[in-house]
Amino acid sequence: MLQGHFVDTLLNPIYRDDSYTAYTVWSYFRGITAPVFFTISGLVFLYLLLKAHAKGSDKQRLRKGATRAVMLIGIGYALRIPFFSWLKGSFDTYFLVIDVLQCIGLSLLLLIGLYLLCRRNSYILSVVLLSVGCVIFVTEPLYRNLTLEHVPLVFANYLSKSNGSVFTMLPWFGYVAFGGFFATLFFRNSQKKYFKQITVTAFFVLGVVLLQYSTLILQKLFDITNIELFERSANYNYLFLRLGNVLVYFGFFYLLERFMKQSIVTRIGETTLNIYIVHFIIIYGSFTGIGLKHFYYKSLEPWEAVFGALLFIVVVCLIVFHIGKTNAFIYKHLRKLLHLIKPPEVSAKKSHDKD
Repeated sequence: MLQGHFVDTLLNPIYRDDSYTAYTVWSYFRGITAPVFFTISGLVFLYLLLKAHAKGSDKQRLRKGATRAVMLIGIGYALRIPFFSWLKGSFDTYFLVIDVLQCIGLSLLLLIGLYLLCRRNSYILSVVLLSVGCVIFVTEPLYRNLTLEHVPLVFANYLSKSNGSVFTMLPWFGYVAFGGFFATLFFRNSQKKYFKQITVTAFFVLGVVLLQYSTLILQKLFDITNIELFERSANYNYLFLRLGNVLVYFGFFYLLERFMKQSIVTRIGETTLNIYIVHFIIIYGSFTGIGLKHFYYKSLEPWEAVFGALLFIVVVCLIVFHIGKTNAFIYKHLRKLLHLIKPPEVSAKKSHDKD
């Protein structure tokens, strides 16, 4: 994500040409980032929810999940608010466009809703999530150019890109639904013998099948049913292809799981929200309007973009790790302060209970 946004924003357009092999490879792999991000969000979120349900503590997890989802939506909007422009009395609706955080936040809320409807039977939940993902992907031609001109902008932006939204619920909730489906499989089978070996193999095999044959399968469905939607989906089949990429990624990293634990990769993975916020501020100039985009927009040579992206990754990670230490320091002293200012009766009650 970090190098993708950096290069995409700052690389000179004359090098955005598929005749350049390096650019073609970079562009292909960059296209996998968002599908992985959405799918893993659904998988992790629902897996933890199902585990909490098994322990009888899902109410707390639901509260925490819903709070985090609303927080993501709020942060997503806040990152695009041009405060300086507002202070000058200049207002526009651009801050209402939907990006990845709002989309994931609302997707998690929808996942909670489906969970509440089906939590008594994880098999039904599996079928519902798999069906939702497939329907969203297959029906993509129906909403590809959706405009919703008569719907209030704040709602229309969640479904239509016509006003500048980067991500919309359709089709991206489809990846979250598939991630939730995989979570139900993990939850029911993770303790079984040879689960990891079977899962890694299944990820690779299903991923390759989607990459090699999903278009053919859609075309065959059209031949059998004569439903035009299948043919239209086959003619622009990027969603199932990207899901194939995601599964191959999952298989690869699940295979290397024991090497990832306690590594720098894990530490970075635990701070993805902070990384997203910091990188967004640096590149796009959130709040101030002054970022790298302001100075170097589509102006870098390839070698500048490559080395700049590497430096950008290091700087962002260092900033985020420092923020983490700062947060821990603040929370530690806040707890001490709160302990000092506790009401006398509370302290007295604790002393009495100890006696």
